[in-house]
Amino acid sequence: MPNKTLAVIAVFLLTLIVVDLFGGRRTITGINQKKDNNTVKKETQKKMKIEIWSDVMCPFCYIGKRNFEAALAQFPDRENIAVEWKSFQLDPTIPEVPQHQGNIYQFVAARKGISYERSVGMHEQVARMAKDAGLEYHFDKTLVTNSLKAHRLIQFAKPKGLGEYAEERLFYAYFTEGKDLSDDAVLTELGNDIGLTNADVKEALTNPAFQHQIEADGAEANSLGAKGVPFFVIDRKYAIAGAQSGAEMLKVLQTAYTEWKKGNPALLQVTEGATCTPGNECTH
Repeated sequence: MPNKTLAVIAVFLLTLIVVDLFGGRRTITGINQKKDNNTVKKETQKKMKIEIWSDVMCPFCYIGKRNFEAALAQFPDRENIAVEWKSFQLDPTIPEVPQHQGNIYQFVAARKGISYERSVGMHEQVARMAKDAGLEYHFDKTLVTNSLKAHRLIQFAKPKGLGEYAEERLFYAYFTEGKDLSDDAVLTELGNDIGLTNADVKEALTNPAFQHQIEADGAEANSLGAKGVPFFVIDRKYAIAGAQSGAEMLKVLQTAYTEWKKGNPALLQVTEGATCTPGNECTH
């Protein structure tokens, strides 16, 4: 066979190999997309779960959220952590528009049987704690109300992957902006802010299934020994009660994760080196 013919055949075969290594890989992925997706889903499920019970009208819950976020930011394996927010309604008996709704100092003074001045002092102390966590509380314009509707919105948002966004937006609306969380129009606006439609918010506020879930979350917290919120449960083995510092949360997180990882050996310990990836991207 002439050398020229052999050269053409060699080039052709080399082309097939390159296509198989790079372009062919994409084709195979496309054919087996369902299988690959299932594999990815299985891998992403290998995360240590942290459940957080809170009430959006609890000042320490927002502080606890920030401290937890600070701890997580320092945790090197945070991509292996899955967080689920859960409802804990502190006082279901509060009317939507209670007496002294627009004066939280007077509201708390009346509820606790303390002086107005003491109530103001207590709130000022909490505001300083919030500031230390990077938050800005405006108790002078806080509108006291029942938190049920806010919890309904969170429960609706959770399966859509918007639970954390709902928590954050509602916390900020209540403690910083002074929004009325008993007002359907306000809740619709806040729902829109996190990506929900008007119809979604209406469903959240009217479907009894979401109230049932709120009650179930509360019962679950009680069964785990929660005396109040925030209440963090890590891998159902460790619990953090209250707005602990970020440093303390990080310690518990590290201890729990070390134990959890022993039971999940499929997670690889990767030592990085020079590599080439599909698409002929090589790094060193």
